[in-house]
Amino acid sequence: MEYTKLGNTGLTVSRICLGCMSYGEGDWREWTLDTAAAREHFALAIESGVTFFDTADIYSNGSSEEITGHWLNEMAAREDVVIATKVHGLMDYGADGPGHNRQGLSRKHIIEACENSLRRLKTDYIDLYQIHRWDFRTPIEETLDALDTLVSSGKVRYLGASSMAAWQFSKALHTAKEHGWQRFVSMQNHYNLIYREEEREMIPLCIDQGIGLIPWSPLARGFLDGNRSAEKGEGPTKRAQTDHMARTMYFKDNDYEIAEATQQVANNHDITPTQAACAWILQAPGVTAPIIGATKTHHLQEVFATVDIKLNSDEIAAMEAPYRPHAIAGHSQPSPARMLK
Repeated sequence: MEYTKLGNTGLTVSRICLGCMSYGEGDWREWTLDTAAAREHFALAIESGVTFFDTADIYSNGSSEEITGHWLNEMAAREDVVIATKVHGLMDYGADGPGHNRQGLSRKHIIEACENSLRRLKTDYIDLYQIHRWDFRTPIEETLDALDTLVSSGKVRYLGASSMAAWQFSKALHTAKEHGWQRFVSMQNHYNLIYREEEREMIPLCIDQGIGLIPWSPLARGFLDGNRSAEKGEGPTKRAQTDHMARTMYFKDNDYEIAEATQQVANNHDITPTQAACAWILQAPGVTAPIIGATKTHHLQEVFATVDIKLNSDEIAAMEAPYRPHAIAGHSQPSPARMLK
């Protein structure tokens, strides 16, 4: 495993981050692995030198955090791992009541959500606390002030954000500086060979501001493995067969051209397309650590070995050449009419 700093901070993380959305009790997703099944994944990650783990309170309605906390407490010293989680989504969606304050980025929800995440993760502090999405209903000043309170109290070490427009992130960075609040140090954005719209504004902004990029869906949810069917719109695993979100983001005609180019580069190296795609994002400017989730241990082993694979400039160019502009995917923006209301 290789290690690097998270953006312009002194925090060291592994170049691969284990995404923990795959783990959870209950029926939040058909493909999630329960506590017992997840054990092998965490053991393999620790053994492979992974020190960076990312989850969210909303994943399996808190169960992912519980499983993550359970196994990391058993397998690693707290000082040796970096735990990241996220806040925004609706929690306790099965409870009575409308749940107005169980979601969003109000001071009320952020403080309560952090306390609940700490309890589920079985830890006294969260290394990287991230806002999962932009909250159009809450002033960014309220959100940043609440997050600053968590850092000042010692419950959070660093702050991160995820999936928003570059103008929103720029506004948040400027507002934090203006008030002397803790600023975001990382951006968890949707970025891979098939979806590169982030290269237009968000990634240049992050590089300029010293923000570490920790992309989600760096392998396009398995699409770049080259085994997705244009006719059926699915892959070989249970997750691939039931992942409706992937079908809304990928499976365009041009996406298959990118997968084919990735396959050719993989053949030249005698590696898998997944490894070629992961090697590409590891070399992408500004990227600290792609977030990799899987439901099979051999898929994790495949990715963990990728840090040793180096692509040359011609191979990178060949993989990037088929790209065509895509519609925004991974977060939503209101229509101009809605913004004027």
